[in-house]
Formats: sequence, structure tokens, C-alpha cells
Amino acid sequence: MKLLSIVIPCYNSQDYMRYCIESLLPGGDEVEVLIVNDGSSDQTAEIANMYAQKYPYIVRAIHQKNGGHGEAVNTGLRNASGLFFKVVDSDDWVDIRSYVKILDTIRNLYGKGKYVDLLISNFVYEKEGAKYKKIMKYQNVLPEGKVFTWDETKNFRRGQYLLMHSVMYRTQLLKSCGLELPKHTFYVDNLYVYTPLAYVKNMYYVNVDFYRYFIGREDQSVQEHMMIKRIDQQLKVNKLMIDEAQHKYVENDHLRHYLLRHLEIVTVVSSILLIRSGTKENIQKKKALMHYIKHNDIQLYRNLKYGIMGRLINLPGRIGRQISIGAYKISQRLVGFN
Repeated sequence: MKLLSIVIPCYNSQDYMRYCIESLLPGGDEVEVLIVNDGSSDQTAEIANMYAQKYPYIVRAIHQKNGGHGEAVNTGLRNASGLFFKVVDSDDWVDIRSYVKILDTIRNLYGKGKYVDLLISNFVYEKEGAKYKKIMKYQNVLPEGKVFTWDETKNFRRGQYLLMHSVMYRTQLLKSCGLELPKHTFYVDNLYVYTPLAYVKNMYYVNVDFYRYFIGREDQSVQEHMMIKRIDQQLKVNKLMIDEAQHKYVENDHLRHYLLRHLEIVTVVSSILLIRSGTKENIQKKKALMHYIKHNDIQLYRNLKYGIMGRLINLPGRIGRQISIGAYKISQRLVGFN
């Protein structure tokens, strides 16, 4: 059995996908790299085929009609045979020394018959032009060197979350929990992380800076102007997460706290972007989002109404919105996102 299945969703990725793929090849025969060409119109398909031909025991090229990032992940999962599953976007890459440590960890756990649903590692914001690189670490929250449960975790800080870049789920867990990401929708990475967490019983944390998350392309989906342009897709994902509202059904206090915080920050980002756009239409969408939350999840609504984050996004009037935006800009600089 392969230790790790890695899917690379690719859409018109000819200019940067090679660097991503090359960083994954040192995994050798213990890894399968699934390049999913999502209906590209450039040389993505040819590059994928070239790597599949050159490394037939490692790389597989899969071609499909355009379905968006989520459908590319769905396709990768349907074809995955590895023990664990990882998504690496085509403009990102991994650190080779950390990669070796990750594979050693999986091999040792599997060899000892230890049951683990989720592997967690650090990631680095590779923000173009940034003097200092922000690293998302978890050593203050998660035990090291042992298999642990949610009861052994501490509360995550605000601004410290599990993102797609930091997680490797057990492949069978993703399949058995019925994970299916929506087609033609950006920002589904939040659903990818959030949805399976309620099914996770045991975890292992590897304190290495494995994933390198590049931020710098003008057309990148996480650039603020692109997120505002695609705000309806952000809201779609936000509402799907609210519909699930998994924290309401989770008995474990630590997991329930985390799920609520994760949902809270996604909602705060949606609200700030709606404010940031400055249009009357989007201000109305923000009000509609709050009404939607109140109707579907009263606990989240109270957090957003009376908590620190909620008060930040609900300051009244034009001056209040300017204060909200100012606080958002400070958090951008501190955390390094967008």
C-alpha cells in the first residue's frame, strides 16, 4: 500500500506546476501523486502526461472537464489508494526534509499498527515580497511524539487554525464520511478541513514546516480583490458550513470549541470582505448572512453578536465599518494572509 496519496488540482497551471511536482517526487514509490487536470486550455495536460510517463510508479495524470478546485479534489479522492490523503495546490510546494520526516512518521505508525485519523504539520506563508515569513505552528496546542485524542489538546489561539495546508486525513475516513466538495466553487478548502473533523478520533502532530503556501499571483483566489469579486462563492461555502454546524452535535468540549471557532473566523472573513467592498448590495448581503446565522445556529449568532470577533464586524454606521476594516488590516499584517 502507498503511504500517501497527494492530489494536485491543476487549472492552466503550466507556469508553476513543475516546481510543485518536482518537490513531491522524492517521496518515491511509497507515494502516489495524482495530477488532476481540470479542463485546462494551456499546456497543463501535456506536462501532467510527461511526468506520468517519466515516473509511472509515482505519478498519475487524470484529465476531466472543468469542475473547479473542489471537483478536482473529489476526483483525486475517488482515485486515491494511499493510507493518507494530502492536497497540494499547483502553485505551492513542500519542504523535502520535512517530507521525509512525514513519510517516516506514517511508516512507523503503520508498522506499529497505530490507528490515526489525522496527521497535522506546520505550513509557511510564502508571501511574495514579505520580509519575514509567517509560520503556522501548533506545538502550543498539540502534543508531540505520540498519538493523542481531542481531550489531550489545548484551545487554539485566535488566528491559529487547521487549514488544508496543515492536514493529512486518513483516506478511508474521508471516503467513509461522505466528503463531497461542491463544483465550480472557490474557497472549498474550509469545507475540506471542517467537514471530516467531527469523525476524527486520534491524531498525530509532526512539528515540521512541511507545506509552503505561496501568496503573490495577482489572479490568485485568495487575493483580496479576487475574494470580493467572488464573494458569493465565499458566502456559499460559509452557509454550507453553517448548515452542517457540527459543533452542535459534538460531545467533546475541545472539538466543539474548535469547530465553533473555525466557523466563526470564516464568517468574520465573509463579513469583513462584504464591508470592504463598500457597495450597498454587499452591506445588505452581510445583514442577510447574520439573519441566516440567527435562523440556523443561535450559538454562532450569539458569539458573533456578543463576542470580540462579532463586535468587530458589527460596529454600527460608516465609522464602525472603517474601524472593522482597520482591525482587519492589522490582522493581515500579523497573520500574513491575503
